[in-house]
Amino acid sequence: MTERRTALVATVALLAMTASWGSTFFLIKDLLDRVPTLDFLAVRFAIAAAAMLLVAPRAVARLSPASRRHALVLGLLYGAAQVLQTAGLAHTAASVSGFITGMYVVCTPLLAALLLGTRITRTTWAAVALATGGLAVLTLEGVAVGYGEGITLVASVLYALHIVGLGAWSRPEEALGMSILQLLVIAGLCFVATVPDGVVLPATQGDWLSLVYMALVAGAAALFVQTWAQGHLPPTRAAIVMSMEPVFAAGFAVLLGGEQVTLRLVAGGLMVLTAMLVVELVPRRRVVEGEVQHLVV
Repeated sequence: MTERRTALVATVALLAMTASWGSTFFLIKDLLDRVPTLDFLAVRFAIAAAAMLLVAPRAVARLSPASRRHALVLGLLYGAAQVLQTAGLAHTAASVSGFITGMYVVCTPLLAALLLGTRITRTTWAAVALATGGLAVLTLEGVAVGYGEGITLVASVLYALHIVGLGAWSRPEEALGMSILQLLVIAGLCFVATVPDGVVLPATQGDWLSLVYMALVAGAAALFVQTWAQGHLPPTRAAIVMSMEPVFAAGFAVLLGGEQVTLRLVAGGLMVLTAMLVVELVPRRRVVEGEVQHLVV
């Protein structure tokens, strides 16, 4: 498979993963009315890790020592971001949470330039600005900055660091092992935080079905796809593709949640989609020193 075709496959896979994330917003918002945030996350990622271990029990053992260290760092970043984002969702509107979380599309190129020495083209910055504007049109009706918004913004920065780290450290052949180790770290982080108060489990079949879907599809499978895809894509390009998450979230809200199609939804969605197409279809200039250098941990 040629490099360009591989990058296209990685983009499509990342887009499918983003769609699965977008499908979880209204499920999480509903489930948090009955299950505490940390308990939900701990059980979700424990199920995801257990499922992947059953599929590939030796994948972690095949990782190099450096890859294990990288996966530990990435798991801590992603786990902390999940905790903060989900806690913030309990204190702010889902639309506002979606916009603030989506600000990783701005943080990623800044952090990539700072940490990796990545040179960002004007076309890419234009796509970042267009995606950010689209997210604002799509989701915002006004933001009062409070506790929920503040911790969600911190989560957005941590997601950006995770994207940058995956761009630097991910190897397609190690995607499975790194994904499993990240999931184990995330689950462990959440259990450490919630065990002292006991773990509250879902009480109904419907809640368990939602939780298992989020664990297996939007958890295990999605993290594996992201880890593999980012072995083929620069961090900023990945972040712009992933900025489609609120667009998918709005689409699922219309299809499954009974929400109305509005001009803002269409306009914001088209802006984000255009930003993604810009970075995919506009020829990218060669960068003298390469788009990604490797962090050392």
